[in-house]
Amino acid sequence: MSRLPRVGTLFAFDWDAQGYAALASRWRCDRAGFDLFSFPSNARLIGFDLDRFAAAQARRGRRLGWAGVVSHHEQFGALAAALVAERLGLPGPRPEAILAAQHKLHARRVLQQVAPEAALPARPLPCAYGEDIPQGLDYPAYVKPVKAAFSVLARRVDSREELQRHTRFGRRELWVIRHLVEPFERVCRRRLPEAGTAHRMMLEAPLPPDTPQYNLDGWVHRGRAHALGVVDAVMYPGTQAFMRWEHPSRLDAAVQARALDVAQRFLSAIGFDQGLFNLEFFHDPVTDRLSVIELNPRLASQFGDLYRRVQGRDPHEMALQLAVGGDPDALPRRRPTAGAAASLVYRSLRPGDEPPMPDAARRAAFARAHPDGLLFTLPKTGHALAREYKWLGSHRYGLVHLGGRDAQHLRERAEHASLLLGWPPPYAAEALRSTAAPGASKASTGGLAQRLPGAQARGPAGERAGPAARIQPLR
Repeated sequence: MSRLPRVGTLFAFDWDAQGYAALASRWRCDRAGFDLFSFPSNARLIGFDLDRFAAAQARRGRRLGWAGVVSHHEQFGALAAALVAERLGLPGPRPEAILAAQHKLHARRVLQQVAPEAALPARPLPCAYGEDIPQGLDYPAYVKPVKAAFSVLARRVDSREELQRHTRFGRRELWVIRHLVEPFERVCRRRLPEAGTAHRMMLEAPLPPDTPQYNLDGWVHRGRAHALGVVDAVMYPGTQAFMRWEHPSRLDAAVQARALDVAQRFLSAIGFDQGLFNLEFFHDPVTDRLSVIELNPRLASQFGDLYRRVQGRDPHEMALQLAVGGDPDALPRRRPTAGAAASLVYRSLRPGDEPPMPDAARRAAFARAHPDGLLFTLPKTGHALAREYKWLGSHRYGLVHLGGRDAQHLRERAEHASLLLGWPPPYAAEALRSTAAPGASKASTGGLAQRLPGAQARGPAGERAGPAARIQPLR
């Protein structure tokens, strides 16, 4: 009989499935849940109920002898794991803490009380889905759902007409929105009624569009927050769409410490005392203001690979250690494999601009030249593609993870990998030429390109990639 600690891993797909599979020699993970992004798995959304799911997993966990339960899934998993842990008496945050963090409007109210210097003014949009937008609202404003993930339907609006268009949904869209939110809503009504309904949108005060954005990742053990690191976000010029994430961060250590202090105050206020967290925030280098976007009561799974490469720490194993009540600092570190790492996001910003997916020959060439690289292709068609453009303002068709000796070596490898895949490199100079947002002028994007981390005033990045022999794979 296996003596490995046994943990329930809920809604563990993509990055999480990969992360936990690599730990199979030290942990036994029992999976449950369905994939929201693939059919027919996502057909289980019909009639899905979080309490029934949690009760079923608690019975399973009791039968199998789970020592912990964990999930980094934003939509359902983190809350489900807290409900299961509560039923089984296992370590983990209280469900009310997950609800308080994931209900974005309630989280804003808490933040205003405990860290007002980092809170953006926010208010509920005073109408239901599809209703006419009231007169008298202030613009510009930043609108987003009270409960959502992946920046869905989050965008800046500059007028009542623009907000009206943005909140007009077809029958199919409304069905998806309601079925994604309703499982959370049912638990929230019972466990955190003061938060109010999550079936609505909210407005926030917008910041200048070129304000740098960051992610603080960390963990809480016995009520104390610890920093794992900071990942820098870089946007496609002139847009709110992520172009890549980079680690280690260029952000000053004193600002990183301030972000951890804000996270500690917020997490203590909502009662989140055990688990991983991800704090998204802005920092304006001119005014030195730090502004919280949101705090996610879970690991940002996509960044786990970056920390493994650069720090030799494995956030997925840290999550398992926390799930069984252990201290992640007690885990041994591996030897880092890179001095810098990035999650490269390939997007089309206009319908019809989607490049073809790499064929078998291109994939093989990528694997030979960059054996440490991770490639995810994310093609969409039909209604799913149209919905992604409307809800996100772009289509994310691929992801690549790479490491390098330093930032320059990483960029060279990224440019070469992009050339092999037939995709435009996610760096500012090339993005301005091949995937600029509709209507964006050189004047409106050129200054931003000069300020983007890693952007340099030189020719198109893709044109500098030479033969495979000239680009050194990371060993």
